[in-house]
This record gives sequence, C-alpha cells and structure tokens, in this order.
Amino acid sequence: MENFVLVINIILAVLLVVTVLLQKSEGGALGLGASQDSFISSRSASNFLTKATAIIATLFIITSITLTIMSKENLPTKSVLESVEEENSSSEPEIPKSD
Repeated sequence: MENFVLVINIILAVLLVVTVLLQKSEGGALGLGASQDSFISSRSASNFLTKATAIIATLFIITSITLTIMSKENLPTKSVLESVEEENSSSEPEIPKSD
C-alpha cells in the first residue's frame, strides 16, 4: 500500500511541476512592475491551469501526509540515545582498546 501511495505522490509531483511551468507568466514578482490595468485584470476568474494546479497541489499534500503517517508505524519506539545509554551503563570503567 505504501508503494502505491508513493508512486501516486511521484506522479502528482511531476504533474504539479508541469502545470506550474505551463502557466502564463504574469511578469513582475507579486504584481510589482506591472501596470494597474494588468494588476486589476489578474483578479479575474481563475482559468483551468490555476484550478488544476490547486487540485494537484492539494492531492500532493494529502499523499505526502499519508506517507508520513504510514511510515510512522514502521519506526522503532526506542530512541537512539536510550540505546547508547544502555550500552555505557556498566559500573566498571572500561580499558581502552589499543591497536
């Protein structure tokens, strides 16, 4: 199941990149440097690509969160620091090993 969600996540990532690259560049970052006419017209109804981008981005986030939840089940509950403390918990001092 995890592999299936991972494949869907990769496909969505590629589709998201493609849809972002296909969109028309509005010019100017965040509307800066654009005339007032183009700034006002940029608030018009969204076209197909912007809606598709929003849908694909939402699905990508959902699959990413799903993968995180699915992988959490396979993680050990014991910390790495706890295992190091258990190994070094002997009361006698250790003699360093020489080569």
